[in-house]
Amino acid sequence: MNIVEPVQRNRIHPYKFNLWIAIGSMLMMFAGLTSAYIVKRNQSNWVDYELPAAFWFSTIAMVLSSVTLILAKRSFKEKAMPAYRRYVFITLILGTLFVVLQVYGFSSMWKSGLTHNSTVSVSFLYVIVGLHALHVAGGLVALILLALKAFNRKVKTYSSIPVELVATYWHFVDLLWIYLLVFLVMIR
Repeated sequence: MNIVEPVQRNRIHPYKFNLWIAIGSMLMMFAGLTSAYIVKRNQSNWVDYELPAAFWFSTIAMVLSSVTLILAKRSFKEKAMPAYRRYVFITLILGTLFVVLQVYGFSSMWKSGLTHNSTVSVSFLYVIVGLHALHVAGGLVALILLALKAFNRKVKTYSSIPVELVATYWHFVDLLWIYLLVFLVMIR
């Protein structure tokens, strides 16, 4: 008589599954917005604009924040908690710098007369970049929670799931920003 061994399946953690569903939804939303941008761009009242230099500097901050989060995740896996804390904190600072530079970029556009209701093209920019900033803000909240847990000396055991979730989400908003910036530059 043959006894069949049960099949071992590598199951994805439910939180990771939910995160990937959310990322898929966000991708569809931004794909819809960029598609609408392409369609509306062909209207006669479309006005081109220059992206503020602050957007480029914010991109550097965002990419560097992904690098420091990779280092944080690696430090966590190696149980090097002082390095993990340091890299999470640096990631949080760089993420905040990204938002500050985005606000500065919009402020410079606003001062030059390009407000959210000045033209359809600028309105699209405000909506697309504003929604991205909202997602970055969510990532910053998650990073703050990671940092609070990392710096809480009472916590002796750590799960890698929150670190992996935050890293996945943060890298997503980073790659999404790079896509949006390249899109906004190339479409002009």
